[in-house]
Amino acid sequence: MAPAFNKEQVGDYVYLDYAATTPLCREAAEAMADYLVPGPANLGVNANANSLHSPGRAAFSAMEQARRQISRALGARRAQEIVFTSGATEADDAALLGIAQAAVTARRRAGSGDFTPRVIVSQMEHEAVLQPARRLEQLGYEVVRLAPNRSGFISVEALERALTPQTVLVSVQMANSEVGSVQPVAQLCRAAHDAGALFHTDAVQALGKVPVNLQELDVDAASFSAHKICGPKGVGALYLRARTPFDPFMLGGGQEAGLRSGTQNVMGMVAFAAAVQMAVGDQEAESARLCLMRDDLYQRLSQIHGVRPTVEVAPGSTDYLPNIVHVLVKGMESETLILRLDARGFGVSGGSACSSSSLEPSHVLTSMGVSGDAARGALRVSMGKYTTEQDLGAFCDALERCVKGK
Repeated sequence: MAPAFNKEQVGDYVYLDYAATTPLCREAAEAMADYLVPGPANLGVNANANSLHSPGRAAFSAMEQARRQISRALGARRAQEIVFTSGATEADDAALLGIAQAAVTARRRAGSGDFTPRVIVSQMEHEAVLQPARRLEQLGYEVVRLAPNRSGFISVEALERALTPQTVLVSVQMANSEVGSVQPVAQLCRAAHDAGALFHTDAVQALGKVPVNLQELDVDAASFSAHKICGPKGVGALYLRARTPFDPFMLGGGQEAGLRSGTQNVMGMVAFAAAVQMAVGDQEAESARLCLMRDDLYQRLSQIHGVRPTVEVAPGSTDYLPNIVHVLVKGMESETLILRLDARGFGVSGGSACSSSSLEPSHVLTSMGVSGDAARGALRVSMGKYTTEQDLGAFCDALERCVKGK
């Protein structure tokens, strides 16, 4: 059995893995408080939102208020474009499978006849996009995977070369969870639309770090997750622009206007809305604070022998997320470094937490042209709301000692 992480450790432990998940913020915790009262006393808020009695109507009202709050914060045109899900993985799956299949049906009904539909994704995507893309491939779709450049970006020109009249959907993440590159989503989306294709973006890492306005981006769909912005786990959302073709794959009671069946997690939705409002409201100031710490951390880590930045991030750059620092440590493996740092009281990662048990080098890094040997020494430091400059100074000292074998 793995050792427990007890309360006594929390005060001394420095958590630097915000890209994996975030601590719960006060705003989200307060929003959930009334839902956590045991017994019938909480039925006024915690009833089934689809029931017609007064507790059910109260729950429905709270859910719809959360939907409106999120839609306004994200710049959606209407609240009904926010479809609540169990998280971003479900939202990504639903977008890839639901939009691609519905778009093909719509084209064939419009007289396009039989054709082999094409779907385009980037090689840097989270597995929640890459796996459903593989499923589409098994169903007979042609899937094109765009390679990023060495700096971690998908170019508009590369997408334009891949687009054909048969392309039904393009999915490119807004920001990468490993190296932090922020993609030119608005321009990529425009190229897709010019070719008659729909566009989805996984915006999980971007929210709260860079401005996210869905109308300005003009995307047809976008995925979000509460636990990446100091909200609870188990709740997220798929933005689905009105009139976007979509075949739901969560079937049952017809909740979420028939787009995602299943009894809604009202408590999670209310907390999600509180976290979104906090993240968007604080985004400008918090991003500026994190950017300064990011730049200082890159500078300090570069002075440690054998440590080099994976990508060149200019001071103050907005081309990369302000909260992610990614380096390659020569002659060491990520797993060894992570465990040594953990033993010293620092929580970091080698990349996406969803693939942390894999011994293979990161698909993100190899797609960028990083060699397998170098990629095995990857280390990601991701900061957030509760990270301080003192945390980072102590981390640099600890990493230097680990690298030197002390």
